[in-house]
Amino acid sequence: MKNAVQAAILLLATGGIATAQTATSTKADEKAAATQEVQQVVVTSTGTRGSNRTVIDTPVPVDVLAATELTKTAQASLDKALAFRVPSFNTVQTPVNDATSLLDPYEIRNMGPSRSLILINGKRKNASSLVYTQTSPGRGESGADISAIPQDAIKRIEVLRDGASAQYGSDAISGVVNIILKDNPEGTSITGRTGVTHEGDGKMQAISINHGLALGDSGFVNMTVDFSKNGLASRSGIVSARGEAATFGNGPDTFAADLAAANAFLAKKPDAGNINGSPDTRAAKFLINTRYDFAGGASMYANAAYIDKKIDSYANYRTPYWRPTDYGLLRPSGAPYEGYVPGFLGALKDYNATVGVKFDFADWSSDVSLTFGGNEQTYTVTNSVNRGMEDAYLDAVAKKITPLPPHGQTRFDAGGSKFNHTVFNADFSKEITKGVSAYFGTEIRAEQYTLVAGEPASWLYSGADSYAGNTPTNSFTSTRSNYGVYGGTMFDVTDALVLDATARFEHYSDFGNATIGKLSAKYKVNDEITLRGSLSSGFRAPSLHQIYTQKAQYSFSGGSIQVSGLASNVSAEAAALGVPKLKAEKSTSITLGIGYKPSKDTSMTLDYYNISLKDRIILGKEIKPSGVPTAELDKILKAANIVSLSFFANALDSRTSGIDYVFNHRNMKLGDGKLHFNWSGNYSLKNERDGEVNNPAAIAKAGQSVLDITQEALMFTSRPKYKSIIGFDYDISDFNFSVNNTVFGPTKFRNADLDQNLAVVFKTKTLTDFSVNYQINKNMTLAFAINNMFNVTPSWKLEAAGDKAKGQAILDSKTVDYSGRTPAQIQSDNITFNQRYSMVTYDGSHFSQLGRIYNLSLNYRF
Repeated sequence: MKNAVQAAILLLATGGIATAQTATSTKADEKAAATQEVQQVVVTSTGTRGSNRTVIDTPVPVDVLAATELTKTAQASLDKALAFRVPSFNTVQTPVNDATSLLDPYEIRNMGPSRSLILINGKRKNASSLVYTQTSPGRGESGADISAIPQDAIKRIEVLRDGASAQYGSDAISGVVNIILKDNPEGTSITGRTGVTHEGDGKMQAISINHGLALGDSGFVNMTVDFSKNGLASRSGIVSARGEAATFGNGPDTFAADLAAANAFLAKKPDAGNINGSPDTRAAKFLINTRYDFAGGASMYANAAYIDKKIDSYANYRTPYWRPTDYGLLRPSGAPYEGYVPGFLGALKDYNATVGVKFDFADWSSDVSLTFGGNEQTYTVTNSVNRGMEDAYLDAVAKKITPLPPHGQTRFDAGGSKFNHTVFNADFSKEITKGVSAYFGTEIRAEQYTLVAGEPASWLYSGADSYAGNTPTNSFTSTRSNYGVYGGTMFDVTDALVLDATARFEHYSDFGNATIGKLSAKYKVNDEITLRGSLSSGFRAPSLHQIYTQKAQYSFSGGSIQVSGLASNVSAEAAALGVPKLKAEKSTSITLGIGYKPSKDTSMTLDYYNISLKDRIILGKEIKPSGVPTAELDKILKAANIVSLSFFANALDSRTSGIDYVFNHRNMKLGDGKLHFNWSGNYSLKNERDGEVNNPAAIAKAGQSVLDITQEALMFTSRPKYKSIIGFDYDISDFNFSVNNTVFGPTKFRNADLDQNLAVVFKTKTLTDFSVNYQINKNMTLAFAINNMFNVTPSWKLEAAGDKAKGQAILDSKTVDYSGRTPAQIQSDNITFNQRYSMVTYDGSHFSQLGRIYNLSLNYRF
């Protein structure tokens, strides 16, 4: 018994690499294994360092998803698959892409990507080098690239919906996603996939090979290679000519001529040449997982993953009345000028590797490992010009200045970013006495973040049109290190009551210390009902990205160089404004839940959570002079030659609370088959700012704030108020039929160009996915899926907000201005860039805009 318990504790403490070695099975075997894994799986290190508990019995809520549940979604990447299986997990593709095309922001419980920790076999995965700076969900934050993990390499996913900083350190405030890799030692599986949207674009082709190889009787190597291509899909709207004439024209006196120019162009290109939606994406992925068991109970394990991803996306089309010239550089000689669309090419490399050993030492189950990971991104602007550079050249020609400055460039290396970390882990656990286990460990981590400069033509003067490159001044390498120690115990107070207590101390080289703890409990009322709860404190260290990212635009004015843009937290510009140095966010989390399992085929859980976050780090809005020369803010900005500036700051406190629920009922007899039903959801009770904004004194005195209504909406109301997943699976003979309905609740935006007394409300929508799997023979499975089979797309309406009387007056007014538009039509054009983004508005929506997607896959096992 003692050895069994120690083995179970070791399994918990070391990331849950199972010792079972099973070959690729038939459909029936796979289905039975998946059912057992989801319903009865022993939860590994996700959420506890003590003894193993079933999903219903865990002191904290954990979702366990078998690999088959992910593949049934027919989603192209892991993050999208999770969004359609875990209600509290959200991600969305932003309509205005740039660097965000490479990695979409995701979050658990609406708390941003940086507060969800990603693990691979229980080990920390590296963050992305990208920090989101656009007006999109996740602004000012970074997350790990979970889309880099090939889905065919995954055995299961464990999603902890609870604060876990005491166990894992920084970034685990809202939850943990633990990706458990396949460990079968034999068998080969080849899967080919293809798909297309209902409009015939977004074509997808992919092939994946998973191969298991036994290392004698004592180990395995499991490898996966995955190649995929997703074609461009565009959902640009029909552009409003009156909106264009008003936006790019010279006012009422020239409106007729401006409208004629817009109509002439839009007659040729009704969408104004715009290309927005889903970019062309190519990816090559490789992953290997291995373990070897030695005599005496020791083992060595390792895993490594690598992805090379490239995307082609586009900026907004530069119409002739927006950009009057391309300087003759972007069209054949003698061809008429009709504008141009800058291209944006992104290249991403993401890699991680872990090697470790497990052994017994003085009756302590021990695990020691070293993890290395990194992410690199580079950006290239194509089919564009540096307008400032071209104007300088023409000026020099006119003034006969020699030597002439450079010109004529249409492709620009804009630089990029890099991040890597090295992590040492040592974890130890032991059953001290019957019903009492102890555990402790340490983590030592070193991080490095680098901003890579673009070539001079990408940033000189105004920079490349659409995306200016990184300047050498703002491109440098920053580093830091930290160490943490934790310890705790899990003990059975009685046969019914189990307590788990953990404490952790962390020291960071750049901001100081953090001491946190967690207490969780489980009380088994009877064989059917379990009560559970947790109370924890947590923290999130400011990322190197948030401390050191700086992107400035320089201009010549009044005889001096002036700066605008994003200033790093340690810059002279930030110091001039009195911006404090960043410190760690601190959280307090409470979770209370109940589990009910009346039979082996029926289970349900209901969990309430409440997360209080102090000193939340945000990327604030751009601060500008107040216009009063004697104001302190204006004096500071003038002295530093700053015309406008944004920066990161610990600007506010927030509170997030809600309810998660999961219900499963399986093996219902229906005809000659069996029906399975699942219903899970998340409902947000509160997600809002708690108290006043903490503005630097000079900014507050000038009546400005780092947080405006747009930034606040992005953080708190831009994700669904609720999300529910209702699914049916029916197994009969060699067929499996699956129908899943995902209900996306309403979201609310306060777009930057929208009147402050109005809000954009995205309506509740239900997306229905259908799939059928046919077991052709014991080795071959054919699957067909229709995602969003009823072709549901986002839709929104304007709603009064702020001063609701003024907002309603705008909506009700039928008066038209010189452009012939009502006030409501003007506001609609403002937030959709004159209907270019008619479905999602300029700042994004709460689910994909691509509509119905058809997918076909064939899997062969041998």
